Order: sequence, then C-alpha cells, then structure tokens
Amino acid sequence: MEYSPADEILIEEKWQELVEACRKAKICRRDDDWQFVRRAYFLAKEAHKGVRRRSGEPYVIHPIEVALIAVREIGLGKKSVVAALLHDVVEDTDYTVEDIAHAFSPKIASMVDGLTKMSGVFNADSSEQAEYFRKVLLTLSDDVRVIIIKIADRLHNMRTLGAMPHNKQIKITSETIYLFVPLAYRLGLHAIKSELEDLCMKYRFPEEYAAIQQKIEDTRGERQQYIERFMAPIREVLDRNKFQYEMTARVKSVYSIWNKMRRKEIPFEEVYDLFAIRIVFKALPFPSEKTQCWQVYSCVTDIYTPKPDRLRDWISIPKSNGYEALHSTVMGPDGIWVEVQVRTERMDDIAERGFAAHWKYKHASIAAEEDGLDKWLKKVRDALNSPTENALEFLDNFKLSLYKSDVVVFTPKGEPQSLPYGATVLDFAYEIHTKIGDHAIGAKINHRTMPVTARLNSGDQVEVITADNAHPKAEWLDAVVTSKARQAIQDFLKREHDNNLDYGMELLQQRLAEHNVTLSGRVLRKLMPAYDCRNKDELYSKIGAGIIKLDNLDKLLKENSSRKILKFWKLLIPGSTVEEDADIDLDDEAVSLDDTVVAEDGDEPEFVMAECCEPIPGDRVVGYRDPQSGRIIVHKSTCDTLIRLAAQFGDNIIKEEDIKWSQQKAVSYLASVEIRGIDRTGIILDLTKLITQDFSINMRAISVQSHDGIFEGTISIYVQDIDSLNALLDNIRKIKGIDRVKRLLNT
Repeated sequence: MEYSPADEILIEEKWQELVEACRKAKICRRDDDWQFVRRAYFLAKEAHKGVRRRSGEPYVIHPIEVALIAVREIGLGKKSVVAALLHDVVEDTDYTVEDIAHAFSPKIASMVDGLTKMSGVFNADSSEQAEYFRKVLLTLSDDVRVIIIKIADRLHNMRTLGAMPHNKQIKITSETIYLFVPLAYRLGLHAIKSELEDLCMKYRFPEEYAAIQQKIEDTRGERQQYIERFMAPIREVLDRNKFQYEMTARVKSVYSIWNKMRRKEIPFEEVYDLFAIRIVFKALPFPSEKTQCWQVYSCVTDIYTPKPDRLRDWISIPKSNGYEALHSTVMGPDGIWVEVQVRTERMDDIAERGFAAHWKYKHASIAAEEDGLDKWLKKVRDALNSPTENALEFLDNFKLSLYKSDVVVFTPKGEPQSLPYGATVLDFAYEIHTKIGDHAIGAKINHRTMPVTARLNSGDQVEVITADNAHPKAEWLDAVVTSKARQAIQDFLKREHDNNLDYGMELLQQRLAEHNVTLSGRVLRKLMPAYDCRNKDELYSKIGAGIIKLDNLDKLLKENSSRKILKFWKLLIPGSTVEEDADIDLDDEAVSLDDTVVAEDGDEPEFVMAECCEPIPGDRVVGYRDPQSGRIIVHKSTCDTLIRLAAQFGDNIIKEEDIKWSQQKAVSYLASVEIRGIDRTGIILDLTKLITQDFSINMRAISVQSHDGIFEGTISIYVQDIDSLNALLDNIRKIKGIDRVKRLLNT
C-alpha cells in the first residue's frame, strides 16, 4: 500500500524534527556524519514502505521517534541514531544483518542484531519473552547503548499503547514494570523511568490514574502559592551569595502517589510530600563541587530547620547508578515538611539523562576512576558471559541486579563494598569470592559474631568466618538478594541435585528389587503422592539426599489402590457428589482453603485463588493459565507475582473481563487483616467476639504482640466478598482502643 501525500508530509516533518535535534545536540559535525544518518533514514523508509502501525500511522514514524528519544531525551550519538532508525529493519523486512554490515559497518550491524527480536524455535519449557529478554540483555556484554535504545523503543511503544487490545496492554505493561522500569532506573534514566511507570498505570488502572491526575490539577493553584512562599527567602540568600542557579518544584509522579496511597492505605489528601524543591547551580572551578553543594545546603538550613534523620548524602558516596545529590527535608511555613534537593548542573545532567551523560563527563575527566555504574556493568557482564541454560532463571537473577537502594559496608581492611538494601552476610561473602560464600558459616559484624543470614546496614564492618566442610543450603536462597550469590548457590545445588538424582534412582531400584518389583511408571505414580513429591525427579532427589528413607516401602507396595484425591472446589458446586470412601482432610471448619472456584459454570476450567495476593470477590482480578495443570490461577490485578508472570508468559494471561466471580455465597475466601491499637484488658476478647459471633466469620489464625501499652497483630479470616470484609473492618474500627485496621495486600 502506497503512502498518501499527507503521509509523506508527516514523515518528512518528523525527519526534519530529527535533523534539528541532531544539529542542536551537535552529533553530526561533518558532511560524512550527515550522510551516515541520511542513508539509515532512507533505508528505513524504503524497508518499511507502505507498512502501517496498528494506530494507522506510517511505520517509519516509529524508528524516527525512537531515534528522537535517543538524541533529545537521552543524549546518545550518531551511531545510536543510525541503530535506532534501523532497529526493526532486520526483524520485519527481508534485509539481513549482513546487509546492514555491508551498507554501514559491523558495529552498526551488531547493534541492530542486538535490537532484533528472538525468532525461530524456542525451548518448550521456557518462555519466549524470557528468551527475547536474555538476547537483548546479553548485548550488555558488548555495548550498553543497545539496552538504552531498547528502552527508548519501549518508551515510544508505551506512548502509543492505546492502539493495542487490552490483553496485549497487560502483557506489555507487565514487561515494562517488571524489567524496563528497573533497568531504566539502574542506567540512571530517571525521567524515562517515571514516564514508563505513569504509562503503565494509565493503561492498567485508567480510573485511578485519571482521578489522581485530576486531583493534582485541582490543587495546582494552592500548591503553587505555597511553593512561591517557600522559595522566596531561599532565592534572596542564594542571590546574595552570588550563586548561579535554577530553583524548581518537582511534583511527585502519578504512579508514585498511587503507590504510596496503596502501600500506606491513605487517601490522596494525606500524601503530604506531593512535591520537592530542586536547586541546580553552576559549579565554580574552586572549591570542589561537594563543598559548594554543602554551601547551598547551609543557605537553606539557615532559613528552615532540617529534619536530622532525613539527610541523604549521595555526594560523598554516590548511588550505584551514578546519581549524586544532597537531599534534606526541612520544616517549611505552616508546619509542612518539604524535601529540598541540591545538585550541580553536571549532577543534574547525569540524574536526568543517565548513562549517556555519565559517560560524557567520565571521558571529559583525565583521571576518571571506576565508579559505581562501571562496577555494576562489570558485574553484569561477568554474569552474562556464563548465563544459565534456563532463560527464566537467567531473567530473575538478572533482575536482582537492578536493585534501587544501596548500603555501603566495609571489609576488615576498611575497603567499601556497595550492596543492595536488604543484603546479608552471604551476599557480602559471595561478592568477595564464590569460595568464601560457599564455605561461610558466620561473620563478625562490627566485631560481634552473627549468622550468615544477618542483614547488613550501611557502615557495618564485616569479617566472614569460613569452614572447609561447610557448603551452600537451599534455604540460603531465601536469604540472598544479589544475582551473584543466588547464581552461585543455585549452581552448587544443581550439581548436588544431579548427583542425588542418580544416587536416588539407583537406591530406589535396589530397594524395589528386594521386593521383586521393577521400577516403572505405575510404581512411581503410587510412590510420588505417598511421599508428597510432584514428579519423579523430586522423588529421586529426596531419596538421594536422605530426606526420604524408604522405611515404609514394603507397606506402600502392598496397598491395592492409590489414595483418592478430591478437590475442595467440587464440594462447592451444586449438584456435585462425593464418593463415600473419599478421604478428605480439612484443617478447620472453613468451607474452602486455597482451591476455590470462581467460574459460573461447572464446565469451565478450574480456577484457583493465588496464595501470594489472596483475591476475594470484589477485587479486580486477572487470570494466569498454568501451562502444566491447565488451571487458571486468579491474581489481584496489582499483584507483583502476576506482573512477573505476565512479563514472562504474556500469552497465558486471561484478561479481567473474562474472569467472573461465582455468585455462590457459600464459598469462603481467605483474607489477612492487620490491627494496631492501645492495649487494654479484654480488647482481644471484644475483637474475637465481633468476628466470630456478631459476623459469624471463621478465623484461621490470630497473632498479637503487645509492648509498651501498644498491641499489633494479624488475623487470617474467611470472608465471602470485599463488601463483607469492609463491613467487618468498619465495625472493628469502632472497638475502643483500636487505632488502625487494614487488609494486608500481599502484593
């Protein structure tokens, strides 16, 4: 299909916009440079000729837009512009990587290849999306610009996501929030990270997004007046001290506000840190940038009293993504706490434009040292050079390296080590050396003996204690947060598991032979449920590891029939029958536990409530079809696990409009509630009486702790729907002494 004259005008206008952006950025200084970029544009235009995007616009607009983002919003150079213009040519047309290498250069061809989606045959046990992510991420070992262009590509796709069907929107937004948002953060692309988060929310939760955006707009005038009152005396002092600066107010993003409202379960009106004041100044050659930042900070705190525990010094020790700034929270007019951020123009450029700006300033310095971002890239490249065979495992381990907060700890010799927030002694040990991690048995933290699972805090000095006979344990995986530690533990356990498999199978065959029985599928089908194993590999492994002793093997072999398994959900469908000899074991009086039907019709697939987020009727839900069992696992639409599954297995997602809650009121659903209040005699009795007698609700568990006259606890209860839960919570709030009660979101 030929483009219309209007299409040609649109393409030319967009191309001229890119030309102007390149001129402004001064990335094409010679005629050869311009010819290089023009050839890429004309090739892209010819390759995508007549093709349209789902939105209806000519397809070539997309690569031009990606190139514009790369230049204008990130600050990449001409090679990146060429790669952005050509990034879909190999994937969507007859052109090959060899054609690109011949027409441009092997380097451009390599970048385009890294940007080309995975195609062909995939591992049936893996995820196509995970395989694709792995190929893109592997380019980090060669050229980080490929990842940055990929983020620009994702940003433009997100800006035009409205043209996609809803199920595709769920898949794409989940991929974005799961991988691309933390990746953008890790590469210092703060502005792009925030926009990606907002766009994800806009398409996943449009009503909430519109409501918060409207409230931000409605409070704009009042907020602006307060900001001017706050800034006026600071301007006066900075002007008097002859600083060249720009002071602005940054309003919190819609996504950040929504996230805080969800996390703290508060309304918009109780989000008090809606904005922050940012002071960006031009640094003088002398004294140091660090000294000048503290001078500006001093000017601010001479006017407004700072909150001592809210000072963040990322100048002395920058964040691992290169971010540098001073953050302080001060008491402003009318008793309102306001965050003030101080940074130089260089720091601001790196904070907003990320890796490209970091690289520019690094090369401008003759004595540039390896910084946090360089060290992170080095670690990532080391990990990527020997990736695991399982793409999903690879992706999950890589994501661990995209942590947001850092702690800085010290070796016994005083050498600093940057680790993610929540890191333990094990993470530190594996960071030093794999052998130290494998043989760790404890540590001295600030000269006090602590276990290997102890969490580390900034400023801790850590000495790892090792033993030759020590080795990694499976439970260590729950204690580590770094990809290096997790990968090393998994590698050891896999080797041990493989050894146990062979030994376990051999041992089982020997024991069966003693009873004149041959190992077969029929025998395994009897033994696996008896030993609570999901598959034969788990059975062999547990036997090999000595977890299963096979002491009762003789008794099991003599049983004539296997145990009958009855799903709880069958009891809940009217008209279903229960066989007289069915063996059912309920641990309390609740009608249902984890396997709960939400389908309207008994012929529908089996629906199961996800344990990670515990959805109940009235919650917005999305389904995930488990490829092994065929069951549909129902998650709340805000569930972190759902986001991971949709990012890795987007084709298995069942959109929320296709999931209907059952009208069978006999069904009960598990919900967890957090309570807090002033301790008094009889308050727990009043609480349990209200739940069990007044509302006739079954409790699964209750846990309460009291200290210094305050009690806190959690209650697990079975409810019919969100309305009955909210009614209960409203009445609990009326109990004398109850200060706070809220549902635990488990997301």
